[in-house]
Amino acid sequence: MGIKKFIENVKETLGLESSKKESKKKSIKSILKKLNQKKDTVNELLKTKVDKKTKKELEEELQIIHCQIKNGKKVLQKLENKEKD
Repeated sequence: MGIKKFIENVKETLGLESSKKESKKKSIKSILKKLNQKKDTVNELLKTKVDKKTKKELEEELQIIHCQIKNGKKVLQKLENKEKD
């Protein structure tokens, strides 16, 4: 997955808006921070009593967030490796 595609995919998934242009590395760090905050929020909601349907939706959302965090870390590492070369 390309860097631009990852950033756009996460922004679309979470409904995030970026008002200013940032470097790719800084953008990804910002997105990862927001993903971690979203993950914490979903985990807190899962701890509360919710019906089965809502719980299933939250668990699916959490899986998507985990996947996006994993992809973001890979992309960030690629950028850092390019910087070293």
